[in-house]
Amino acid sequence: MSVLVEKTVLMDESAIRRALTRISHEILEKNKGMDDIVLVGIRTRGVPIAERIAKEIEGIEGKRPPVGVLDITLYRDDLSTLSYQPIIHETELPVDITGKDVILVDDVLYTGRTIRAALDALIDMGRPTTIQLAVLIDRGHRELPIRADYVGKNVPTSKHESVSVQLGATDGTERVVIREKKD
Repeated sequence: MSVLVEKTVLMDESAIRRALTRISHEILEKNKGMDDIVLVGIRTRGVPIAERIAKEIEGIEGKRPPVGVLDITLYRDDLSTLSYQPIIHETELPVDITGKDVILVDDVLYTGRTIRAALDALIDMGRPTTIQLAVLIDRGHRELPIRADYVGKNVPTSKHESVSVQLGATDGTERVVIREKKD
């Protein structure tokens, strides 16, 4: 039986804060301000990251962009292979996303399948002008042609490693670690 053993701490609390500050500035620069921006966090850890980016943007612009919550459970391509009954949470979008620049936010970009599901879910809810992707960690190993517009840190990993983002809002601690399977 293999277990996941912590291998490396990639980011501590201050590194996460700096990355999210940089991403916030990049979002504002690329979109020439925040007039039509809507941040949408993918459950679970994409939501507090989106909230933190919104807070950073508010500190810069003096106005907070709307933040939505996206549950992609029913859009997953592995739903029929899951052995458990998935819990479906509500998707909450505070504004109509039609004609908006949606910044989709998640913690880790890996194969791209989560993002594909999120894109399908968003398109079912409206027709945004653009959908951009912000992630704290891009670990490579894409299976789909998906690329993040804003990345906190690129981390080359092997397939037998996992990247764990731990946030105060969900985990009580702030760090990003690589874990490795050990037999």
